[in-house]
Amino acid sequence: MSGTKETTYNDEEKTVKMFLRGRPIILYVPSELRDGYDMTKVSTPPSQKLKLDWVYGYRGRDCRSNLYYLPTGEMVYFVAAVVVLYNVEEQSQRHYLGHTDDVKSLAIHPNKMLVATGQCAGLDRREARPHIRVWNSVSLHTQAVIGMNDFDLSVCCLSFSKADGGTLLLAVDEAPDHNISIWDWQKGDNGYKITETKCSVDTIVAAEFHPLDRNIIVTCGKSHIAFWSLDAGGTLYKRMGIFETRDKPKYVTCVAFLQTGETITGDSNGNLEIWGRGTNTIWKFMKNVHEGPIFSICILKDGSIVTGGGKDGRIVLFDSTLQKRREETQIEGHYGGIRVVSEGCGSQLIVGTTKNCILAGTVELGFQPIILGHTDELGALASHPSIQQFATAGYDRVLQLWDAMSHSILWSKDIGVSLRRALSPEVKLSLLQEQAQSLAFSVDGTTVIVGCTSGRWMVFDVQTRELLESHTDGAEPIQVVQSSPDGSMLALGSRDNNIYIYQVTEDGHKYNRVGRCMGHSSFITHIDWSVDNQTLRSNSGDYELLYWNAATCRQIPQTGVMRDVEWATNNCTITFSTIGIWPENADGTDVNFCDRSHDKKLLATADDFGKVKVYNYPASQPRVTMDTVYPEPMSRLHRRVVPKKRRGGSSRYRTQPVTFSEIQEVDEDNIEDTVPESTSKSELNLLNKKFEEFKRSRDLMLSKSDTDNVHGTAAIETLFLMSIHEGQNADVEKLAVATDTSPANIRNFLG
Repeated sequence: MSGTKETTYNDEEKTVKMFLRGRPIILYVPSELRDGYDMTKVSTPPSQKLKLDWVYGYRGRDCRSNLYYLPTGEMVYFVAAVVVLYNVEEQSQRHYLGHTDDVKSLAIHPNKMLVATGQCAGLDRREARPHIRVWNSVSLHTQAVIGMNDFDLSVCCLSFSKADGGTLLLAVDEAPDHNISIWDWQKGDNGYKITETKCSVDTIVAAEFHPLDRNIIVTCGKSHIAFWSLDAGGTLYKRMGIFETRDKPKYVTCVAFLQTGETITGDSNGNLEIWGRGTNTIWKFMKNVHEGPIFSICILKDGSIVTGGGKDGRIVLFDSTLQKRREETQIEGHYGGIRVVSEGCGSQLIVGTTKNCILAGTVELGFQPIILGHTDELGALASHPSIQQFATAGYDRVLQLWDAMSHSILWSKDIGVSLRRALSPEVKLSLLQEQAQSLAFSVDGTTVIVGCTSGRWMVFDVQTRELLESHTDGAEPIQVVQSSPDGSMLALGSRDNNIYIYQVTEDGHKYNRVGRCMGHSSFITHIDWSVDNQTLRSNSGDYELLYWNAATCRQIPQTGVMRDVEWATNNCTITFSTIGIWPENADGTDVNFCDRSHDKKLLATADDFGKVKVYNYPASQPRVTMDTVYPEPMSRLHRRVVPKKRRGGSSRYRTQPVTFSEIQEVDEDNIEDTVPESTSKSELNLLNKKFEEFKRSRDLMLSKSDTDNVHGTAAIETLFLMSIHEGQNADVEKLAVATDTSPANIRNFLG
């Protein structure tokens, strides 16, 4: 049950005053409810329940050793706070839902039935503390909950002991000291901590029990490998690995064990080191096995060794005597580098990649994708208005259309410039502006509109994927996109505090700006259209609820006259119909999204704590009961708060994805499209200004038909980038093919 908020009811005006972070918000009771509205009543929970159906994606970008094949015929891996058990042959998923925030580590018990997973700390540490859960992969029953008060940041490494049948569990905390702890996990419901000690101030990327030597542990990470022994009294002793005359690698990136007991490691230089059993010295050194870091080593049942390259994407095989086999394969580059290789069904291997894909296959026959996903923060999601499809877009500049029935991607499109690999780093900075922030389908579902972080927005044909229109409004992110119910108008809410209104013609292929709604004192968060297409309402980052005349783009200050307007959607979180979704002591940022069901009976919300809740609609009572997706919260994205100045000089805050600096340091050679960090916003603005000047000058050289078609627009953008990069030396033929324009036109453009 949500707690009561600071709300008061004015019986004379028939209004509810609700306070969010001390700011009063006046909400008008609809006329049909004026006589019977009682603020003290408690809304009942809905009879419908939510059940998780499918989880899309895989977390390979910044996690390791998190993909295994179980005797149940399922792959086990994690994404967000869910551990997924996926049977590819039967196209079915099961889900372990015990975690309260993002899962960061996974280990399989020697009996292949039990699984241990470790999570990170949540936004609310009372509900989401870092801990370990041991659970049965057949029944999904939790066997033990370990370390609820023992970890600071997140559990980044896990390993069951193997020589004794799995009685012990090793864990590494991702906190600055990277403490290593050993647990008798079967002792009681919460396990017993045998010992804990500081592991290293440097990053730890792997920690494993030795499979043959009892109580021997190997850890590795930044510039080191360490061999640990656990004595009978529960004390850990450490010996650092000695590289002798060899150059110490920047990172020792992975560890495994040969069937004869030797330790084998891969490093960031692409070398393999084999460490003598029982020693801390290198017995055999294999140089340049891969170009770039080796992220995974897998020992097969027959003793063969498989290595996976994080940069070169190669899978290399060795026999049990460490002789390299002739056969090897390479994963296609667009899937990313290899993050983890595991033994799959029969002779198959399963591969997790740095671009959050999972592939399966053999070295001889090649690999096919099983799971595809986004590779950066995902903030844009929209469902098709009439069929079971949905679209997603994110900071990876990729727009994807999904089929909800087959759980597969129908198509994927890069919304960035097609020739970015040919451009210099100085020019590539403009591509960051194409990161997707929001999207929406047109009313008939034939087009999808994508709002970007640069203020640019684009319209794509759903069937052909063709870019139909491209516009720019302001220089800040387009936060929300919303079509009017009849599809004749489009509203775009920006982080520059404005709402831009467009008229839509030619079956959604032509957009003409009507005007700009100015009046909010903070960034736009949500927009709803009225059923009659005449008005809209909007929420902002400082908890305002404003109303607008869509035709004139003027604010409607007499909010009382809007009390009986019928709204086509209920995406605004601050309305009379959504009073009950706000928890006690809410600060206005707790609830991120809400949506009303088509039959107007249910209201779903998503909040900062990873919870998805469902209410009866309208949720207009301050006290309500709801159904939550899980008994415990789902995951949230890690974010860091960045202060941003608004007009008037005060600060408001925006969120940005956390940077995985330690992982990126290992992966740095694998990142191709980086942009100099020194690039400032003023440089971006200058580039935008130069582009607009360039566009105006080139428009004069284009015929009317050229300016109206997509290739003319694409040519202008591409030629602008190429002109400042190569000028007269630009490859005319290459540009002609890329922009579907004749070489003669290209020469004219370049002057």
